[in-house]
Amino acid sequence: QVQLVESGGGLVQAGGSLRLSCAASRSTFSTMGWYRQAPGKQRELVASVTYGGTTVYADSVKGRFTISRDNAKNTVYLQMNSLKPEDTAVYLCSNGNHWGQGTQVTISS
Repeated sequence: QVQLVESGGGLVQAGGSLRLSCAASRSTFSTMGWYRQAPGKQRELVASVTYGGTTVYADSVKGRFTISRDNAKNTVYLQMNSLKPEDTAVYLCSNGNHWGQGTQVTISS
């Protein structure tokens, strides 16, 4: 079983940046994804990255967010720039079978 721990969330003003990290307890060859869930909304995929580095992004974050992974460190990152109030949510990472506890991201206008 893999344990995933997210970190890096916080409160920033619109236009600011945050970098989220997701540390896995052991190496995984799975595609890793960052998801988010805002109050009253369904969980949505924000971005994913394969073991080889192929990425996919939700249309709402293209050009602003960058997902990456360091396989040697068992860590996946989400660099978030030009943040908007609508990006406010709990951000979670997953390998498709396991989920982290999430980290809160709040963007003030």
